[in-house]
Amino acid sequence: MRLKGLTAFLWAITAIVIAVAPARADTLNLVGFGDSLMAGYKLPAEDAFPARLEKALRAKGHDVTIANAGVSGDTTSGGLARIDWSVPDGTKGVVLELGANDARRGIEPDETRKNIAAMIEKLQSRGISVLLVGMLAPPNMGEKYASKFNAVYPELAKTYGVAFYPFFLDGVVQDESLKIEDGMHPNGNGIGVMVERMMPVAEGFVDQLSTGG
Repeated sequence: MRLKGLTAFLWAITAIVIAVAPARADTLNLVGFGDSLMAGYKLPAEDAFPARLEKALRAKGHDVTIANAGVSGDTTSGGLARIDWSVPDGTKGVVLELGANDARRGIEPDETRKNIAAMIEKLQSRGISVLLVGMLAPPNMGEKYASKFNAVYPELAKTYGVAFYPFFLDGVVQDESLKIEDGMHPNGNGIGVMVERMMPVAEGFVDQLSTGG
């Protein structure tokens, strides 16, 4: 009787493991790859954009994890140099946000375009989907620079057929109450606005990954 009871117990444990394993395997592993806006400059880790987006998506029933691969001060050239080792194997999708520091430094938009294109190509060659997040040039860079820079993101999204969110700081950039004291980076409330506005695109991206699209 004891042997029969032990056998039944072991079978029950095996059944639980088999049932749980697929659920874990179904978790979508994403990476938020960007600069200080992604990293959560001067914010607690739980208030950084990747953590808040993960929480919002999970609240909607999506089984996702989003690692934070944001580096303050990063440019598109810096991102290109580290993207291979910053995005681990097993990643299904990357929220790619870079370029704000290029614009602040007046880097030629053609250089920004080339670097972002190379990052997209590297990720796609590994079977990793991309949600490209756009940026806008600051007004002090002038209209000529802005027209070239701002066109980079929608054109790349179309060229590479990737998901696209036009402007990361939408709803925040003109509201000082949503920024920290430097007047550039979002505070916790600002991150909340950014997550809320991106959610429709983020959910569409996650749904596409879930269905193998």
